[in-house]
Amino acid sequence: MSNTPATFRTAMSAPKFTLLCNSHNCRAKLSGFAWVTACSHAFCDQHGSEEFSRTPAICPACSSMLSGKLDVLRTELAPSEQYKAMVLVGLRPETVLEISHKALDFWTYQVNQERLLMEYSLSRAGGQVLQMEKFMIQQNQSKELELNALRGEIASLKKVLEEYKRKYSEVLERLNEQNRQYQKLQGLLDSVRMHTLGTREKDPISHSFTTGLVKPRSPHSSPSFLGSEGDRFFSLGPENTKTFFQFSTPTRDRTQTFIKKN
Repeated sequence: MSNTPATFRTAMSAPKFTLLCNSHNCRAKLSGFAWVTACSHAFCDQHGSEEFSRTPAICPACSSMLSGKLDVLRTELAPSEQYKAMVLVGLRPETVLEISHKALDFWTYQVNQERLLMEYSLSRAGGQVLQMEKFMIQQNQSKELELNALRGEIASLKKVLEEYKRKYSEVLERLNEQNRQYQKLQGLLDSVRMHTLGTREKDPISHSFTTGLVKPRSPHSSPSFLGSEGDRFFSLGPENTKTFFQFSTPTRDRTQTFIKKN
C-alpha cells in the first residue's frame, strides 16, 4: 500500500496512453475486449482467443505458465456505468484499495514496458543511424577520392588538348604560309605565261632566239635563207638521190674503154 501514490502518479502521467497488444507480430491498439494475464500482459481479442484456447495456456510475451483459473481473463476495456457501479459494491475499503492497487500496477507495468520498448527501438534506430552515417562518410570519402582523380585526369586532358590546339595552330599557320607562297608562285607563273604568249604573237623569230626554243628542221630541208626555192633545189628525196648519183658517177663500161684507149 505504500507504493500506491507513486504508482498512481505514474499511471496518471500518461493520460493519453493506450494499451497495445503485447504480441510481437501485432502491436495493435486495444479496444473493445482484450485478454489480460496474471503476468501483467494484454492481448487483443483475436490473438488472445488463438493463444489461450489451448491447455495449458502459455503467455506469448514471457512464456509463463497460466494454469490458474483466473490467470487469464477476457475483459471489457470500456465497461458500462452499471458494471462500474456494482463491481466493487460490498467489498471492504482495504479490498477495494488492494484491487485498485493491483489494477494500477498492471497499468504502470504496461506503461514502463512500452517506454522500455520505445527506448530500445530508439537506441537501435540510433545505432542504425550511426552506422549509416559512418557508411555515408566512407562513401563520401571514396567518392571524393574518385572525384579528385577525375579532376586530375580532366586537368591533364585539358593540357593535352591545349597542346594539340597549339600544334594545330602551328600546322595551320604553316599551311596558310605555304598556300600564300603557292598562290604567289602561281601568279608569277601565270604572268610569265601571258608575257611569253604575247611575245610569240609579236615576233616569232626573235622569240625563238630569246627563248632558246628553235623549231626543229627536217634533215632534207634547205637553209632558211634560201626560202621555198632552196627546198626545191636541195631537197634530196629517194628519186632525186638516185638520179644525182647516176649523173655524177661514170659507168664501168666507159671507164674500161677509156683505159683501153690509153
